[in-house]
Amino acid sequence: MMTRILATLTNAFPIWVALGGGLALFFPVWFTWFSGPWIVWGLAVIMLGMGLTLTVDDFKRVLVMPRPVALGFAAQFAVMPFLGWSVGRLLHLEAPLAVGLILVSCCPGGTASNVVAYLARANVALSVVMTMGSTFGAVLLTPVLTKFYAGTIVSVDAWGLFLSTFKVVVAPVVLGVALNRLAPRAVAWTLPAAPLLSVITITLICASIIGQSSEAVKASAGALLLGVGLLHVGGFSLGYLAARVFGYDRIIARTVSIEVGMQNSGLGVVLARAHFANPLTAVPCAISSVFHSVIGSMLAGWWRWRDRK
Repeated sequence: MMTRILATLTNAFPIWVALGGGLALFFPVWFTWFSGPWIVWGLAVIMLGMGLTLTVDDFKRVLVMPRPVALGFAAQFAVMPFLGWSVGRLLHLEAPLAVGLILVSCCPGGTASNVVAYLARANVALSVVMTMGSTFGAVLLTPVLTKFYAGTIVSVDAWGLFLSTFKVVVAPVVLGVALNRLAPRAVAWTLPAAPLLSVITITLICASIIGQSSEAVKASAGALLLGVGLLHVGGFSLGYLAARVFGYDRIIARTVSIEVGMQNSGLGVVLARAHFANPLTAVPCAISSVFHSVIGSMLAGWWRWRDRK
């Protein structure tokens, strides 16, 4: 019974993120207390939760499904960064907002993609492996790509981005995998609550960032929302199209679409706050979490409905 309640609350994550972001615009003080080190530790908790769900066998699955994993990886770090840069230029976004859009587009797949893959009846095992692969790849590629695309707009400390990405991504995930290997009973006991804890944490992170810049978000809401929306709609669409072009069935195409369209927005927030002086840089990352969650869930519902026809 408790497991079912936790799962239901977890699957409603787009509602919690959208609700938190909306409330933060009008009641920012409710969420702005969750700032500074809280955000860094919050992301670490999310990545630890991801690590707890992984085993050594999951890493071996890459050898079994190398081609779709490689396709998702290439689309994640080739399509999305170029799309983020293009949308910023197309809409003539203010420099900090354009940089923030580029930063989140250079981030790896989000852990929420695994939940959406499950809801969409996609290949969950493939989704987990793809998230894992892009997460580790992001340690090098997120700083390099951000420097490449955003370096013409503002100064980008690629080395600092690399160190921060390593600390908040690799260390917690590796710790989670180790705990899963060394203390499986304890992990099994805590695992049902871990996804919900991740949902609560990402909601607080995004609501805090939106709350801290609520007036600026309201002032530039039209272009900002359009830019983030175009980024994710493009990611979901091009991810699906790429998989179909390469001859994969609709189940794998759904998985690639979800993985490319959903970013680790929490990582973008942490990197933006740590390495860019203008606080507005983190706002597209926070808005991104709302958009990709809602779009991903809507797609999942559509695909499930299509399967019943």
